[in-house]
Amino acid sequence: MAKSGAARARPPIGRTPPEVTVDGGSIATTTLLTDGSTDALAVPVAPARAGDDALRPLGGTAEAAARYGVDLAEIGERAGLTGAAGEIYVLQLPRPVGSSVTLPWSGLPPRLVLVGVGSGRPADLRRAGAALARSSRGLRQVVTTLGAEAHQDDSASATAARAVAEGYLLAAYVPPTSSTSGGPARDAAELVLLGRDGRRTAAAVSEGRTAATATWLARDLATTPSSTKTPAWLADQATRLGTEAGLEVVVRGTRELTAEGFGGILAVGAGSASPPRLVTVSWTPPTAGGRHVVVVGKGITFDTGGLSIKPREAMVPMKTDMTGAAVALATVLGAAAAGVAHRVTAVLPLAENHVGGASYRPGDVLTMWGGTTVEVANTDAEGRLVLADALAWADATLDPDVLVDVATLTGAATLGLGKQYAALYSGDQELADALVAAGDASGELAWHMPMVEEYEDAVASQVADLRHVPVDKHIGGGSITAALFLRHFVGARRWAHLDIAGPARAASDKHEITEGATGFGARLLLRYLDDLR
Repeated sequence: MAKSGAARARPPIGRTPPEVTVDGGSIATTTLLTDGSTDALAVPVAPARAGDDALRPLGGTAEAAARYGVDLAEIGERAGLTGAAGEIYVLQLPRPVGSSVTLPWSGLPPRLVLVGVGSGRPADLRRAGAALARSSRGLRQVVTTLGAEAHQDDSASATAARAVAEGYLLAAYVPPTSSTSGGPARDAAELVLLGRDGRRTAAAVSEGRTAATATWLARDLATTPSSTKTPAWLADQATRLGTEAGLEVVVRGTRELTAEGFGGILAVGAGSASPPRLVTVSWTPPTAGGRHVVVVGKGITFDTGGLSIKPREAMVPMKTDMTGAAVALATVLGAAAAGVAHRVTAVLPLAENHVGGASYRPGDVLTMWGGTTVEVANTDAEGRLVLADALAWADATLDPDVLVDVATLTGAATLGLGKQYAALYSGDQELADALVAAGDASGELAWHMPMVEEYEDAVASQVADLRHVPVDKHIGGGSITAALFLRHFVGARRWAHLDIAGPARAASDKHEITEGATGFGARLLLRYLDDLR
């Protein structure tokens, strides 16, 4: 196979989040608060119970109040805290003036942080961890007892610790710059989860860090400007990261794509000076017996809309239109890092949808991989064309047990579900239920949408086997008709389509979500793989 082109100078890709460790000690006994290594101590508070006006101090809060000699409940009340998840108050403790003055907190970390944990559900603890990360930027180390009250059994303790760690690491993310080192984000503090012990909890925190690392990678790739991020560059990153992880990587260039008949990918990339690529990255566990899950990710490195050109405002965020490919790559790398028991293959169809003398046109008829012909009605619906090629090829050559595609595909999905949910399509109820459950557990929510058979006429053509978008605007349901089109290319496989156009981008920081590219989908898919039996 052809090697991808030489990579341009790039920001660092594949950075690692800060460390999160567990410590079985308590606030009363640990030396972490007196050895000079810790800059802040964070403790949880919860809403008052019915009939009670006071905040509820939780795991370690009373111990912190005793050790510091400070009435934390009274401080919380004066600050107007309610204990809602993600609510935060940082108490900056003063230093003494003069050598004769000794304050109760002398020698202890100079910052006490009260963090609301709401009901203590994993979603609330993720929000609490995220708030702590944002309040501690620039510090070296933070010690916390967030979630430590969930000690009634090992499973609850592990779940709580993972949620805190994930929220913290996700919100600790900052976009890379040309001067950013390849290590952890420079202003993210290390986190110590106090009051935990046991291998199960440590393993859960490690799993959370793996999931957060995958999300960081997807965000880094989606954030990279398209002046750098050509299909060749993205193929190079997949090759480097996959090879470093010991995975099998294959890159197809224009010659191979032409010889093998990838008519959709070639047409979409024809108008660009940066030729398309098709990349596969494969993880095979050392022991046999698992399933083979193939994840196909839309990889449009920039989308002008082609000849059906987008308005300027709609074009601004289009460097993130390859988020599906970034998520697919992050998923296979995360699966390898976690040692999941299933084979996982990421398929990345990469192209830049540009305008040029060779651009494909509305009215063209394309021959996709496998021979299906498609009438083009709108060159700004390019994502489903590259996905169709990749799905048909994966169905015929990779023999997957489960086939999932993930894409920033339609504005219609955003109109229907907003920014919180991905639109999930599948005719396999068991698969859909498993993905929804994985979304609920990971905090990356998906809503199972209907495949409305009456809308099948929308993809019918008089001059080809299919038309890739409807011309009758009265049909509506643009996200549904896109899924119906893709269904023609998956054979009889167990298949699901995740349209992440809404949650893949965020206008501002909120809880564990960061402004810009969110990396949505990597944690959902890794949780699905972890739960798959």
